[in-house]
Amino acid sequence: MSLIVQKFGGSSVADAEGINRVAARVLETRNAGNDVVVVVSAMGDTTDELLDLADQVTKAGPAREMDMLLSSGERISMALLAMAIESKGGNAVSFTGSQAGMFTDAIHGRARIVEVAPSRVRRALDRGMVAIVAGFQGMSREDNNITTMGRGGSDTPAVALAAALAADVCEIYTDVDRVYSANPPLVPNSHKHKPFTTK
Repeated sequence: MSLIVQKFGGSSVADAEGINRVAARVLETRNAGNDVVVVVSAMGDTTDELLDLADQVTKAGPAREMDMLLSSGERISMALLAMAIESKGGNAVSFTGSQAGMFTDAIHGRARIVEVAPSRVRRALDRGMVAIVAGFQGMSREDNNITTMGRGGSDTPAVALAAALAADVCEIYTDVDRVYSANPPLVPNSHKHKPFTTK
């Protein structure tokens, strides 16, 4: 039996159909005899929509409250994915970043991980459950506030969890055809990197 961490981005869980596809993929891995931890991003454009909504309320939202707002996107994804897995006959439980033991510094909007203590995730795995973790977020050790890790910050907790749990594999799923030099919507002259392999 292997322990596999799988990370799915926002485009993979953008709608109910995508969430059901991810659930089927996760169960395929679980039914092959593996323990599975899944890290998910917010659905589709949810983070952008939340930012737009905040901008309509105030042009300078307090950093702490912005993190409280933006962290909700991943919580929606994790709960829906757990429901989808359960509906397909699996056993799953979802965790926020803080519940999963993702501790960070206190810098809102661009927090860095300082410790990963995934005891609740480990207990869920020991009970034969798929553990689903909200990406992009953690909790500050200094003041117990929710923090976020910046745009695209869901890959980092997936890798950190894989290391803390001594996972055999960390799989990052994406539906883009290659890695870009920068975020294409934000940097028009970004370019695709050549494919590479670690083998």
